[in-house]
Amino acid sequence: MVELQVKKTYKLYVGGEFVRTESGRYDPIPDAEGDLLANVSRGSRKDLREAVRKARAAQPGWASKSAYLKGQILYRMAEMLEGRAESIEDLLRESRGLTAVAARREVRAAIDRLVYYAGWSDKYVALLGTVNPVASSYFDFSVPEPTGVVGIVAPETPDLLGLVSHLAPAIVSGNAAVVLLSEKYPLASLELAEILATSDLPAGVANLISGRKDELVPHLARHMDVNAIADAGGNKALSKSIAEDAAVNVKRVKRYVIADYFAEDAQGLDFIEAFTEIKTTWHPIGV
Repeated sequence: MVELQVKKTYKLYVGGEFVRTESGRYDPIPDAEGDLLANVSRGSRKDLREAVRKARAAQPGWASKSAYLKGQILYRMAEMLEGRAESIEDLLRESRGLTAVAARREVRAAIDRLVYYAGWSDKYVALLGTVNPVASSYFDFSVPEPTGVVGIVAPETPDLLGLVSHLAPAIVSGNAAVVLLSEKYPLASLELAEILATSDLPAGVANLISGRKDELVPHLARHMDVNAIADAGGNKALSKSIAEDAAVNVKRVKRYVIADYFAEDAQGLDFIEAFTEIKTTWHPIGV
């Protein structure tokens, strides 16, 4: 008797739910030996539009949450990732051929990075904001506010740590995100979606789309309801098209070329600042 293996088919994570692609298309993902490991949904333009719609609806509510609550939710994400560390390490070994030591190192770094940005939740405003000296009888305050909906083109590798390194600083300041995952190695990121779904992160704040980047990136960059793009995909041709397409509604585009995601300079306040806007308010003295 031949035992048939049923391979997992991963769905998209949109609006807090796991949904099948409307196109019905799926891509096989091989393991490090070239054998079938799993299938993933190949997201379509319609899937992307729905993700942006969900992100836009969720963003104001998320932005209104207290800094303490945002930090606690990111910390909860780190706790839950730690609880599933062993299974995700196994997946990284299978999908990318990492050694046990390398897989553990990446998962631990992803956990630490979530904790790191959780700690920034109630601190970045004090460092990015200021009281401006003015030669009149007014108080003049500058305060950072979220940009809105941020599109993230995730790096191909390291797929888990790379995703966390760009998603966490985008959402900690109150943005919502639509992420195009690693095309070659999306599985660990889609496992992370299961953590997001049960971490108290409001539905729609983080939306994860797997699929072909050459199909999806132009639609993300041109979408009129996406306010900014974090381009960490590492594809020069797609980066050029992002810069051109984003000009349609004057999106902010931040391109990242990070040689080592484990290094200290792969995290920091500037990753948060990239997707905030500074709002300046004048208030009369004595009123």
